[in-house]
Parts: sequence; C-alpha cells; structure tokens
Amino acid sequence: MHTHRELRRWWLRWCCVAWLGIAFVCPSAGAQEAPQTVAAEGTPQKSQAAEVDREISWQRLPKNFLQDQKDIWLFPVQLGKGRHWVPTIAVTGVTAALIAADPHDTPYFRRTQRFEGFNDVFSGRNTSLGMAIVPAAFLVVGRFRHDSYAEHTALLAGEAYADSAIVDIVMKVSTRRLRPSDIAPNGNFSDTFFSSHKGFSGTSTSFPSGHAAATFSIATVFAHRYRQHRWVPWVAYGAAGAISFSRVTTQAHFPSDVFLGAALGFTISEFAVLSPR
Repeated sequence: MHTHRELRRWWLRWCCVAWLGIAFVCPSAGAQEAPQTVAAEGTPQKSQAAEVDREISWQRLPKNFLQDQKDIWLFPVQLGKGRHWVPTIAVTGVTAALIAADPHDTPYFRRTQRFEGFNDVFSGRNTSLGMAIVPAAFLVVGRFRHDSYAEHTALLAGEAYADSAIVDIVMKVSTRRLRPSDIAPNGNFSDTFFSSHKGFSGTSTSFPSGHAAATFSIATVFAHRYRQHRWVPWVAYGAAGAISFSRVTTQAHFPSDVFLGAALGFTISEFAVLSPR
C-alpha cells in the first residue's frame, strides 16, 4: 500500500513537472507566428499560426465552442457531399471489430490482478487531475510570462475538452452500455448495450470512453501547436495512450469504448478546434 501511494505521488509530480517544463522550455509564438518565408523555388511557405486564424480569447471562447458544435453535429452533411468517407469507414470498421472482440478480450482484464500497481497510479481520479493540470499549467505560465501563444494553447485545449465532453455525454445517454466493472468476472460480456440503468442521465455508462476522448483531444492540441519540438507529440500522445489504456485495465471501459473515444478526441481537435476558419 505504501508503494502504491508513492507511485501515485510520483505520477502526479511527474505530470506537474513535465508539463510545466514544456510550458517554460517551448518557445512561444515567435517560431510559429513568424511571417511566411520563401523557399528556394520561390514558393511561399504557410506559417503554422495561419492554420488557426480564428480569434482566440476568453470572450470569443463561447462563440468558438458553438461553432465547433455546429460543425460536429452537421458532420453527416459532409458525408452526404461525399467527403471524409475513408476515415469514417475506417473508424467505424475498427470500432465494430473491437465490439465483436470485447466479449473475448475483456474477461481477461476483468479477472487479472496483473495491472494492480498500474491501476493505482492511473486511477480515474489521478488521470482526471493530470488532464486538468496540463491546460492550467500553460494558462498560468503563459500569463506569468506574458506568453499569448501558451495562453491560447490552454484555451484551445479547454475548448477541445468541452467539445469532446458534449459528444461523449450524448453518445453515453444514447447507448447506455454497461461498464465491464458492472459485469461479474464470469458473466455475459456480449449483451452490454442499452442495458445500464446507472443514473437517470446515463452518463455513468461505458460507450465511448470520456477519458480517452478528453485526453486525446487535449494531447492533439499540444502536439499540433508545439510540433516543431519533435518530442512534444511523443510525450502528449504517449501520456494519452497510457491514460486510455488504463480505462481498460481498471475495467471502466471496453477496448472498443477506448478506441472510439480516442478517435473522437483526435478528430474533434484536429478538424474542428484546430481547423482553419
């Protein structure tokens, strides 16, 4: 028990130090908001800052959020116009295959004690706190250093999190899937959709994983905004992957829930929050 407490403390300290380090070490807007340069052939190079040309501020945040939601929920219109079919079919197909595999792989995680230490470190409370620390650290450090780029990154991360949370809640309420922890170790893992009666809202259900959606939406913002530092995407997506995997080992979610949540988080950030306007 003492070792597990130390591991939890170590993980939380690592989160604080790592993300504060990114906020302090990564240069601010200078490198990314530089004017366009001309290549040897005379072709203008698009600056990274131009990729997010919406106004970013506390005052604009509600309007940007509503615009994101409009784009997200009108996505079927884009499909009707023949756009985005390949990634949509790929995500749908992989999710369907994982749902079919859930009754076979989930019982192992339901019964094993192999991930006990990992689960103590990456508990739901610890991972939620870790995800909150990241944007908060950039917001505080950005304000302290008068670094508008870091502040804007934090606001975009918060916007991405809120966008993914709305989609997650609507899908949870609609599908009402049992969590693996709601099923006995030797129970039936096949018939899980529309079976949960936890709470009137249905937000305590399983499909998709809210943690995976949130952590990948935040990670995508940081990986995109600081991608000139090659190690930042590795840290961001590595942490998101570990947190998402923990949702399977703690029996909070099926693998299919985690995959779809991660796909939603990435897609919402990349094509709604960070999309050129």
